[in-house]
Amino acid sequence: MEVGRRISASPRPCSVRRVSAKKRPRADASVNSVKKLQRREICSKRDRAFSMSNALEGFRNMRLTDEYDSHDPKGQCLSEFPLLSKRAKIIEIVSAHDIVFALAYSGVCAAFCRETNERLCFLNVSPGEVVRSLFYNKNNDSLITVSVYSSDSFSSLKCRSTRIEYIRRGKPDAGFALFESESLKWPGFVEFDDVNGKVLTYSAQDSIYKVFDLKNYTMLYSISDKHVQEIKISYSPGIMLLIFNRASSHVPLKILSIEDGTVLKSFNHLLHRNKKVEFIEQFNEKLLVKQENENLQILDVRNTELMEVSKTEFMTPSAFIFLYENQLFLTFRNRTVSVWNFRGERVTSFEDHMLWHPDCNTNNIYITCDQDLIISYCKASSEDHWAEGNAGSINISNILTGKCLAKINTTNHHLKVDDCGSSANCSKHKYSRVRSTVTEALEDITALFYDEERNEIYTGNRHGLVHVWSN
Repeated sequence: MEVGRRISASPRPCSVRRVSAKKRPRADASVNSVKKLQRREICSKRDRAFSMSNALEGFRNMRLTDEYDSHDPKGQCLSEFPLLSKRAKIIEIVSAHDIVFALAYSGVCAAFCRETNERLCFLNVSPGEVVRSLFYNKNNDSLITVSVYSSDSFSSLKCRSTRIEYIRRGKPDAGFALFESESLKWPGFVEFDDVNGKVLTYSAQDSIYKVFDLKNYTMLYSISDKHVQEIKISYSPGIMLLIFNRASSHVPLKILSIEDGTVLKSFNHLLHRNKKVEFIEQFNEKLLVKQENENLQILDVRNTELMEVSKTEFMTPSAFIFLYENQLFLTFRNRTVSVWNFRGERVTSFEDHMLWHPDCNTNNIYITCDQDLIISYCKASSEDHWAEGNAGSINISNILTGKCLAKINTTNHHLKVDDCGSSANCSKHKYSRVRSTVTEALEDITALFYDEERNEIYTGNRHGLVHVWSN
C-alpha cells in the first residue's frame, strides 16, 4: 500500500512523512509518522470476500519461523564510526521481493535474504553514515536510502538509489547519489509520493520547492514563494495543496496539478481570529480544517459547501490515514483508532484494539492493499491477562466492521517454532536462527511490516532483532 512519505526527525502530527536533517531526538518517540502507512495504500482487487477469507486462513496459521539480528558485534559495518555498532531498536522495516531491510535507531541498515536466511550486507557504505529512512521505489526496483553524515555534523540529507539486484549480490555501494544539486539542510526535506510517482524537495537555503519524477529523477518544475508555509501531497492523485502564511481571519490556499504545477484553484478559508490552527488536510475534494477548541470543518472545494462536526464528537487526533478507495479516513488518538466518513460520522470503532504505543508509533501498523485489514501491535486484552511477561499481540482487524479477525499472541497454539521444540536444532529449519521464545518476540515490538506477496509479518524489537511470522 504505497502512498507518500515525508521523513522527519520526529513525528509530525497530521502531515505526510518528511525526512529532514534535524538531529534525531533522543526521546522514545519514533522517527516515523503515520503517513508511512500511506505508501502501502491504493490498490483495488476483485473477489474481496474470497481474498479476505484466504488471508484470514493464512493469518490463523502463522507462527514464529525465523530471527535476524541487525546488530554488528564486530563493528564490520562501520569500523570508523563505532557508535553505529551498538545494539539499537529497529525503527523501520521494508520488504522488496525476497529481501527484508531493517533500519535500527543507530542508523545501521541491514539487508536479509528470505530464501537463504542470510544477512546479505549493510547499506551503510561510507564511514560516519547514519541512515535516516528507507523508500522502496517500485518504478525501477530500487531502494532509496536517506542519510546524514558525521563529516558535516549530520546537518544535510543525502539520498542514494541502489537497485535491489545489487543489494542481493551484496554490493550496496553500486548505487548512485540523487538530488546532488539540492541543499537539504535543516529545515529542508525530501518527500516521496509513490501514488503520483513524484519526489518533493525543499531547500530552506533559498526557499525553493522542487518536484522530481520518481521514475527517472528528472526535475519537473519548482515553486519559489517565501509565503508558502506548507505543501501537502500524497493524499489525492494528481494534485497538491499549498498552504500560505495565515492572515488574521483567513488562510490563503492553492490547489495545483502535481504533474506540471499549474494552479487549478485559489481560495481563502475563513478562520476564527486568535485561534491556533491545529491542522489543515485535503483529501480529494474535501478540505478538513480544525482550530483549537473549535468544531471540525469539512469543506467541499468544488461547491464551497461547508459542514461542521462538533468538537466533542471529533477531538484532534495525533495522526490521520486516508483510505481514498473507500472514501474514509482513520484517526489515531490515545492508543485508539477510529474510522470516519466525510460527513463527519464515525463509522467504525475497533474491538480489542488498544495500540501498544501511546505516541502513535505507526511503524507498528500496516494497512493491506485492499484497505480492508489493519495489522497492529496491541496491548493484551482482558482474555490474555495471563500472557507471559510484557508481551503484546499482533492483531488483524477488519477496517470496515472493526472486528478482530485474527491474533498472534502467546496463547495461540500455532505459535511454536517447530515440532522439534527448537528451530536451531531441527533439520527442516536448517537456516533458521530463532533464539527468542514467542513471548520474547512479542515483547517491545518497535516496527512491523506485512509482506502481502509472501504472506509474512516481520517485526523488529528494541534489541535490534527481526522476527518472521509465517505459515
